[in-house]
Amino acid sequence: QVQLVESGGGLVQAGGSLRLSCAASGRTFNYYRVGWFRQAPGKERAFVAAITYSSGSTYYADSAKGRFTISRDNAKNTVYLQMNDLKPEDTAVYYCAASVGGRVFSGEDYGYWGQGTQVAVSS
Repeated sequence: QVQLVESGGGLVQAGGSLRLSCAASGRTFNYYRVGWFRQAPGKERAFVAAITYSSGSTYYADSAKGRFTISRDNAKNTVYLQMNDLKPEDTAVYYCAASVGGRVFSGEDYGYWGQGTQVAVSS
């Protein structure tokens, strides 16, 4: 069992940066893939980025490529999402999720979820 806690959200101006953190407790991430998803008001949840914890392989949505970077800190059992050049359309609640396998881009295949952290980008 894994418990996930996100932090780092906030309000920034367009072009700014934020770093989201996802800290795990209960079990380490070693056997999991960890992903970030987001949900904007009135929209469906969308995949943002993921990392396979053991290998470090990373995956990104097209909207995140070149601006966002997912990384992990094994010692802290934490996954980060560095978000640069933020745009108003990045405004959403961002969720961290963990899975033991399955589809990288589908939230349905992630069994563990955090409570979410709000990101708001003003124009």
